[in-house]
Amino acid sequence: MLNNHSLKGKVAVITGAGSGMGRAAALRLASEGAMVCLLDISLDQANKVKDQIEETEGSALARKCDIKSAQEIKQGIEAAIARWGRIDILFANAGIAGEMAPIETMKEKDWDSTINTNLKGTFLTVKHSVPFLKEHGGSIIITSSVSGSRTFSQAGFTAYSTSKAGQLAFMKMAALELAQYKIRVNAICPGAIETNIQKSIHKSTDVEEVEIPKLYPEGDQPLEHGPGKPEQVANLVAFLASDLSSHITGTEIYIDGAESLLK
Repeated sequence: MLNNHSLKGKVAVITGAGSGMGRAAALRLASEGAMVCLLDISLDQANKVKDQIEETEGSALARKCDIKSAQEIKQGIEAAIARWGRIDILFANAGIAGEMAPIETMKEKDWDSTINTNLKGTFLTVKHSVPFLKEHGGSIIITSSVSGSRTFSQAGFTAYSTSKAGQLAFMKMAALELAQYKIRVNAICPGAIETNIQKSIHKSTDVEEVEIPKLYPEGDQPLEHGPGKPEQVANLVAFLASDLSSHITGTEIYIDGAESLLK
């Protein structure tokens, strides 16, 4: 727990809150006393998290939200304002892995789907939250990745890595622009984490043609010899959302057990 630096009374909006890192962060922030607006493309999944929070006497609301839709994002944020009157924390977490294909054969629609979800979706989520965050200041946390920053060895991941690299540039521009309003903007860069994002990957049949053979040492995840857990990411989100990180902005933080340093 964050003890004297708890999030009690704060309002958090989380995209992709129905599963994985978003779900873990929602439960973690709620355990610290935050009120949580759960936005997810699956309303059923978001409602399950809402029920879990309310079982422990927390406060949450759930809304269906495709982050490619400015209207659905606005409606989700407005629901939080209508319920609690403010926003203090934004966890822009939703995203997809998308199509894994060589540049030459990648379909334009697959490129657009990944970029529009991960990069444009982040922009829209932040854009429509800023007017409310400006009232009291707050913390924006963006889920980027080791891909596109430290790791470039995943053949066929051009669209995904480009979207994740773009998120980091956006985060740094936003951190400077919003600092005058006491809004901090940071990004987390997970490596392999036990989530369902792998289910959103489609691997084309010809991606093997552009793969470069790689041989990693035994135990290529040095710290824990396995993928991280969503709860570990949630702990980092809670730190960045709290006053414990009050002088941290414009920064990407890697959470991968040093895996990407091998790659």
